[in-house]
Amino acid sequence: MKKPVLKFDNVSLFYKNRLGIFGAKNWVIKDLTFDLLHGEVLGVIGKNGAGKSTLLRLLADIIAPNSGRIWREENTRAQLLTLNLGFIQDLNGVDNIVLSLVSQGLPIKHAKSLIETVTDYAELAHVIRQPLRTYSAGQKARLGFAIALQATPDVLLLDEILGVGDKDFQEKSSKALAEVVQSEQTVVLVSHSSNTIEKYCQRTLWIEQGSCKMLGETSDVLDAYHANQATAQNT
Repeated sequence: MKKPVLKFDNVSLFYKNRLGIFGAKNWVIKDLTFDLLHGEVLGVIGKNGAGKSTLLRLLADIIAPNSGRIWREENTRAQLLTLNLGFIQDLNGVDNIVLSLVSQGLPIKHAKSLIETVTDYAELAHVIRQPLRTYSAGQKARLGFAIALQATPDVLLLDEILGVGDKDFQEKSSKALAEVVQSEQTVVLVSHSSNTIEKYCQRTLWIEQGSCKMLGETSDVLDAYHANQATAQNT
């Protein structure tokens, strides 16, 4: 049986709608409890605003909860990778590659040694020395994905990182993710694509308004989620 690498125990996070001690609390995550197991790919689904991206930031230790406890196995490093995380628009592609990789914990010498690998994978050699603000959305997405492939944390947190670029690049990125999954990397994958979740995730967490609506086998959770969506559309 797989052991937990991360645990959420009644974790809650809120923001106040206005300043002052009487400001109303806006709950983003509320009383969330679950375990993330070694070597699993855990899917996370839910409507926009359900708290999925906030959950990833809690997992990555970017933000701290207001209450509850997040337990991490000793020396465990979780890395959040979104397609534009940490990009600086006025810097060129090369500088963004190095900065992004260094922010993920790679030594600067190692990061510089990966410039050509990232550039070739993203198919951006013709623009890599240009400022990022001149890139199209698709080019930025390809660069972000190519950088993401170089990360080697204990827990990889992916936020809507698939479906980028043209058809050929989408096929290449899907193949790359499959290789990550087969390497027994521990992954948390947020996606609006049920096909992606079904293909890659053993278990899935469905969150609504920051709380756990359901956690279990992916097929069971997706069936319940789709049934809920159908009911909502018919009311």
